[in-house]
Order: sequence, then structure tokens, then C-alpha cells
Amino acid sequence: MQTLLPDEHLEQLDEALHLIVSPAYTFTTDSLLLARFAAIRSRETACDLGTGCGVIPLLWCAEKTGEITAVDVQEAACAQLERSLSFNGLKDRVTIVCADLRQKHPLLPAGAFDLVTMNPPYYAAGTGKQSRDNSDRLAKHETACTLEDAVAAAARLLKNGGRFCLCQKPERLTDVLCTLRAHRLEPKRIRFAAQSAQKAPFLVLVEARHGGNPGVRVEDLLTLQ
Repeated sequence: MQTLLPDEHLEQLDEALHLIVSPAYTFTTDSLLLARFAAIRSRETACDLGTGCGVIPLLWCAEKTGEITAVDVQEAACAQLERSLSFNGLKDRVTIVCADLRQKHPLLPAGAFDLVTMNPPYYAAGTGKQSRDNSDRLAKHETACTLEDAVAAAARLLKNGGRFCLCQKPERLTDVLCTLRAHRLEPKRIRFAAQSAQKAPFLVLVEARHGGNPGVRVEDLLTLQ
């Protein structure tokens, strides 16, 4: 086992999987809900954009046998994920790409993936309280990646008929749906998540299909309690 850095610890995902997390690169319930909502299929080629600590690709390793790619612009996040993969003996299962999703990359060819996921920044430029921590700011605010950037990247990477799954704050649902359709990603499934049936949703999960026909299904409310 490679020694953990002083501010890191192992988070157990299931009986066999452990993820290295740190204050800079950790995960929230939102990412776990997105991984479940995406419902990855066994042999899909899958790509997680803005992967951070890599919780979604690591969970995929337990569920599928197809090719997995994890993309992040931050070298430190990619290095942390690489150590998580080594700890779990999964280095041969996931290709880590340290790149800006807005730019073309030889390891991210157009039309290569059946499934793309992203937990994008929630706050549009000029909204929300800005964090002083750079990694937190990149994750939460549209400073280096906007919703438009994320959707455009997914549209470029997906095969025709491929799926893009993302999560977002419910108040930005109109932005999500309009942006998806503008990039030929037709919304097909929507599900809201709430702490309980008595509380307002804190998250909306959306699946869109590249080149899909119109028609969307709103699924039952997902409650955590």
C-alpha cells in the first residue's frame, strides 16, 4: 500500500473497494446518486468528466467490464485517483486523462463513448459564495467549466444513441434542458432527490440521449430517508 498523505484517509465504498479522499478531493451524496442513476451497463464504454477523487469510476469497476475513462483538469486529483486505483489493484481498469474537457485530446476521441457522466459546477458565474480554495471553487462554480462546456464535451464524446447523465441544482433545470437540446442531447429521464418526502428537492438528475427522439419520463421522487 502506498502511504497516504497526512490529510488523506480511506473511504470504504463496499466490502472490496476503498477510495482515497482528501479535503481538496472528496465526494458527496450527489455523486453517489449520479452513479446509481446512470445505471451503467456491463460492456458500455464510459467516461466520467470532472472526476475529482474518482468515486464514480471506482464504483463502475465493481459493476462493469467495459472500458472506463476518468477526466480531470487538476493534476493533483488525477494523482490521488491513480493511488486509489493502485490500492484496489484496478490500475488496468481505468484510463486517467488529465485534460481540459473543453479541448480535444487524443485519448478522448469524438463519438467513442456509450455513456458520459458529470457532476458539473452548480453555480453560474457571479452567483453563490465563492470559496477561497481553488479546487473547491473549480468544483462548485463555473469559473473554468460552464454547463455549456460540459454539455458540449459530452455531445462530442458520445456515440449516436449514447447517454449523458448529470446532476444539478433543481433551480437550474431549465438551463440544463435547453442546453442539452441545443447540443442534440434529448432529455429522456428526470428524477428529483430530496432528504425526505416532506422537503423540497435538493438535486435533479437528468439523462439525455445523443440524437434521441423527443419524450421525457419524470421518475418517482428519490428520498434519502
